Amino acid sequence: MTTPVPINRLTAERLAAIPAGTVALRDARSGATRDVALESFSMGRTPVTKAEWDSAFAGNRSLNGNGSRNTPAHPVTWFDAIKWCNQASGAAGLTLAYSVQDRDVVWHLDADGFRLPTEAEWEWSCRAGTTGPRYGELKDIAWTAADQVEGPQQVAGKAPNTFGLFDMIGNVWEWCWDFADTARYGDYRSLRGGGWADPGWSCRASVRRGSAPDAVLEDVGFRVARGAVGTSGEQAAQGWSAVEDWRRAQIRGPLPIGWTPHRELRKP
Repeated sequence: MTTPVPINRLTAERLAAIPAGTVALRDARSGATRDVALESFSMGRTPVTKAEWDSAFAGNRSLNGNGSRNTPAHPVTWFDAIKWCNQASGAAGLTLAYSVQDRDVVWHLDADGFRLPTEAEWEWSCRAGTTGPRYGELKDIAWTAADQVEGPQQVAGKAPNTFGLFDMIGNVWEWCWDFADTARYGDYRSLRGGGWADPGWSCRASVRRGSAPDAVLEDVGFRVARGAVGTSGEQAAQGWSAVEDWRRAQIRGPLPIGWTPHRELRKP
């Protein structure tokens, strides 16, 4: 049996410094576009691997997904990703980014521990200064349906973007911190990047998908961010706002078919 690599060594080697900047985010449902100014932070060079997963959980929380220890950890629920971040932070002597009480998760913006990126952080990191649908030719940067593979591939097997990040497109979808749409999809959280079985149109920097935070999806993993981006008690940072989440969920009147507003969301 292979001995897990210490989590502090893995993460130190596999985080890239992401510069401050501004990214334009588009909401396909409303057609609106907003510019988000971001502070600098750090981002995982690859999705969290099975080896990193085992290192944080010391083999006590196994995964069912196929692949070698250098493939992305999968299938991983959003709640599992949150737990991994806290476990890895504790193992590395960092301040935990999250408080968890049942299904209620609070992000402490002043914490230096591992966390999920916001959607704005994810897209800024993915684009790495580019403005097109991808940061390179799809065949060169991503594992997708065009490769006809049967599962996730070892990380960093294709070309990185100019920030030094691999597999931002393709291989596995990656959880983000944000709710997908509190008016339409309840407590669903956002996913970005596309996976190994997705066609090219689904593997673009701006494409977003949502799923339940406890959903077990074979093509889903996660990538971590690090960096304090606010002060204790604040509830808005890096393109995310708890007030806006609550406001969107307050939709009233007859609802379109399939819409499930997040009625349980507390007012900030």
